[in-house]
Parts: sequence; C-alpha cells; structure tokens
Amino acid sequence: MQTSNKLINFSHIYIYFLAFTSGFSIMCIELLAGRILAPFFGSSVHIWGSIITVFMLSLSFGYLLGGKFSTHSASLTRYGLIFIVAGITLLPIVTSSTWLMEGIFLAIEDSRYGSLLASTALFFIPTIILGMLSPYSVRLLVKNSNESGQVAGKLYFVSTLGSAIGTIITSFYLVMWFDINTIVVSVSLVLSLLGIVTIVLSKANTSFYKAKAQRDISHA
Repeated sequence: MQTSNKLINFSHIYIYFLAFTSGFSIMCIELLAGRILAPFFGSSVHIWGSIITVFMLSLSFGYLLGGKFSTHSASLTRYGLIFIVAGITLLPIVTSSTWLMEGIFLAIEDSRYGSLLASTALFFIPTIILGMLSPYSVRLLVKNSNESGQVAGKLYFVSTLGSAIGTIITSFYLVMWFDINTIVVSVSLVLSLLGIVTIVLSKANTSFYKAKAQRDISHA
C-alpha cells in the first residue's frame, strides 16, 4: 500500500514538472520567434503583434484539442507521445525557416502580413501540440470532481510559473550564450526525451500494478 501511494505521489509530482517544462518551452519558443523573424520582417510592434496572435490562437486550439483528447483513455503513455510530437514539430523551425521566410518576404510586400503568414507557418502546429499538454495534465491529475478546481489551479500556476521563468532564462541568458537553432534543437530534444521517459514510466507503473494484482489474487 505504501509503495502504491509513493508511486502515485511521484507520478503527480512528475506531471507537475512536465507542466512546468511545457510552460517554459512555450515562452522560450515565442521569444525566439521574434529573433527568427527579425532578419526578414524587422522587430516592430506589428511583428510582435503577429507572433502573439499566432501563439494565442494556437494555444487556444491546443487547449481545446487537449481537453477533447484527454477524454479518450487518458494515460501517461499518450501524454508522453504528445511531448514527443511537440519536440518533432519544432524541428522544421530549424530546417525550413530561412527558405520559407525568403519566399514569403519576396511574395508579400507588407511586413505585417508577411510576418503573420510566416509565424503561422512556423509556429502554429508546434504551439497547438504544446497547448494540448495543460488540459491533458489536468485530466491525469484529477481523480474526482471535488478536487478538479484545486488541481487545475495548481497545474496552471506551475505551468505559468514555467512560462515566466522560461521568459527570463531565454531573454537574459540563452540568447546571449547560444545561437537560435541550438536553443530550438535543445528544446526539441528535451521535450522528446521527457516524452520517452514518460512512456517508460507508464510501462513500469503498468507492470507494477499487474504484478501486485497477481500477488493479491494468489494470496486470496
């Protein structure tokens, strides 16, 4: 019984840690978006308006999809898969951003609409996937309706705290120490590795509870 409780407590702490990481990653990528678009479209308030609009819209879709996805057999394994997909969808920012922005820059004279299109092409999909993580985290943590509000509050506190720290760390240090591609690839790798670790932990938990059930049956 004590071992089961420890596993549950560890799983909850781990999910909060993952929520913190997702919040950190979202703001890290959003800040880098300004640096990525700047060589082609500048860094005026219009460009930042485009970036913020795309991130807010994609996060809203992510919350919607994550909530819907979490109603169908929510598990740590599926949760881990979302992290892996999020990591993979960040890679085109590194591999495709230059030629994509060159094409948009040449095709659209107005930097406002050019930056809006470029932001959508580069960041819309990965931010949707990252946005799915918060509602899915809530679903994994909530065990009964009475605690849903408290759990959601804690979860969004941790996620937003991650966003705040991600903003400071990225803007104060990471952009000074590393080039943009290195940071994006690092975020991609961290998300993917966390996804793999989450799937492994899920399998280990399943094996533990199966073994426990078999022992209980044999002792009955």
